[in-house]
Amino acid sequence: MRFTEEQEAILSSTGDIKINAVAGSGKTTVLIEYAKRQKAGSRILYLAFNRSVRTEAQKRFMEQGLPNVDVQTAHSLAFRRIAAPLGYEISTGYKIHDVANLLGITQVGRDLHSGYLIAGHVLKFSSMFCNSAKRKVQELDYISTVSDKNARAAVKHFYDHIEKGTRLFLAKMDRKEIASSHDFYLKKFQLSRPDLGYDVILFDEGQDASPVMLDIFMFQKAKKIIVGDVYQQIYGWRHAINALKQVDFTNYALTTSFRFNMHIADLAMECLRWKKLLGEDACVRIKGVGANTKIKCRATIARTNLALLKCAIDAVQHDRSMKKIYFEGNFNSYTYAAAGASIYDVLNLYLDKKDNVRDPLIRTMSAFSELEEYAETSEDMELRMLIDIVDEYGAGIPALLHKISSRHVNDDQRDRADMIFSTLHRCKGMEYDSVILTPDFMTEDRLKKLLAGGSRERPVDREKLSEEINLAYVAVTRSRNFLDFPDAMFPRADKTLFVEKRNRFRKTRKRVSHRFYLTYKMA
Repeated sequence: MRFTEEQEAILSSTGDIKINAVAGSGKTTVLIEYAKRQKAGSRILYLAFNRSVRTEAQKRFMEQGLPNVDVQTAHSLAFRRIAAPLGYEISTGYKIHDVANLLGITQVGRDLHSGYLIAGHVLKFSSMFCNSAKRKVQELDYISTVSDKNARAAVKHFYDHIEKGTRLFLAKMDRKEIASSHDFYLKKFQLSRPDLGYDVILFDEGQDASPVMLDIFMFQKAKKIIVGDVYQQIYGWRHAINALKQVDFTNYALTTSFRFNMHIADLAMECLRWKKLLGEDACVRIKGVGANTKIKCRATIARTNLALLKCAIDAVQHDRSMKKIYFEGNFNSYTYAAAGASIYDVLNLYLDKKDNVRDPLIRTMSAFSELEEYAETSEDMELRMLIDIVDEYGAGIPALLHKISSRHVNDDQRDRADMIFSTLHRCKGMEYDSVILTPDFMTEDRLKKLLAGGSRERPVDREKLSEEINLAYVAVTRSRNFLDFPDAMFPRADKTLFVEKRNRFRKTRKRVSHRFYLTYKMA
């Protein structure tokens, strides 16, 4: 196999290095070749971002005859060395009402929902600590992570209860009084200062590393290679940091994308140019050399669950040809908030059918407006999205969701789906022949308005806006061939590159937000 000059420079490098690899640049291929060129008998660790990436990487390394490469995630390493030997029972996930009950958190003062509010912040604070490199809860400034004015006031008011509850929650897991979360045993692994015993460590997706993962990585005596794309950092809300900017290693780059050609590369670079409005230098050059022209796999990608469900509902209502659909990550997961609330619980409260509400938290609400206020104060954005969907469709939701579910195919039939639906976070690392983007992604005009609306009392969160630009960049680069996007996203693009493609589905769409698509046809 012939490698580019950029790839050969990496393969012949020595010492610790970091690689900034643009979307579709074949970074895994380079890491496999790098592993091949190491000394015979070298003990190599490939550190994958998640389980699905790990499974795919294991397959590829074995196919290349590299049994000396141990493919793991940070959590699988921690489970093998901490959770399993110490006999920790593993939780499937704690809900807000679970934490309130386990810690005995009840109403504080006159606020009827204060116990649940505190428990929700205990969950978030615990996650923040477990993903940090700090050794004590008290070393973290949790209040600074709360952006909403009312939510911040509530956190300040209940802070002593929140911090005490967080330390008690973690202590109960440590003493095995309750099951350990995945984040907790990873944190305990980091605090043990483990020596992993490898000669070479290949750390993938470094732009979304958590501080706890980076601390484990940097503590090792092995030769270290960290690879990622600084502009694909989209997990800041999960306490991820851009490790490529944190480490002082020799820098290399992969700027040629084999996934798409220059038309999509130009749009990707246009997204990154928006960062100049934030005062960031984003002068990256992407060379698109992809030549795919086949259209087998089609996807609709949204920024939020709400926009995605709206698109899916439109599809099943107006397009008879869309008989098979698939949701990345299972359709049912889109109708639940992380805290456990179901869209049906929210709907029953909306319809004043409290006897049908199962979720303990929502059952305490006397009215739908009270739930809306709670979602804002707690900064529970997933619950907020369920509320917005119920507001939009009301009593029609069960029939609409049933229609979607009846057309949903199983995982083994995913490739036969007429359309794959996904939020961007769920299709991270995926690619499709044809992609439709929903109108909820960042645009340059919207970015300017948000920056102009900032004030001394309510300053603009530039880190969040920067990550929103990253989301738009990642969304654009999921396509191998065709890309449909709202005209507002790239209003100044060369219209000679557009080919209108209005099929029956497009013509019958009735929602204003979906009228302004142009199909971007790759030459």
